[in-house]
Amino acid sequence: MRPKPGPCSVTRSTHRAASTCRPIRFAEAASRYGFVSGRSTHASRLATIRQVFERYGVMIDTHTADGVKVGREHLQAGVPMLVLETALPIKFAGTIVEALGREPERPAKFEGIEALPKRVKVMPADVAQVKAYIADHCD
Repeated sequence: MRPKPGPCSVTRSTHRAASTCRPIRFAEAASRYGFVSGRSTHASRLATIRQVFERYGVMIDTHTADGVKVGREHLQAGVPMLVLETALPIKFAGTIVEALGREPERPAKFEGIEALPKRVKVMPADVAQVKAYIADHCD
């Protein structure tokens, strides 16, 4: 049986919401590992994508742009900042076009992906059923 969650806080941006139930655990992780958080809007996301592309010639996705934007707000002299890429820009082509005025490059392995068959299995929100399905369908 899982412990009952304590009070929850929900952080929202115009892009998505993140819930941090058990805020004490997050505070402990933040203290121990140096996690920080912040807020990004669609406008700041577009600006960050544009700035990174103009300065470094690197096209970043929307989620990475959120991380870069918030990371910049927490920079400290002499302390390295690491922001990991979380997706490929092609996944958010519309936003990339809005930010840069051009389509992102599509990796060769994704050419024609829209024409491939889609496989979807709608299932109830039941952990046991999901585990059984995975066990039955994985080699």
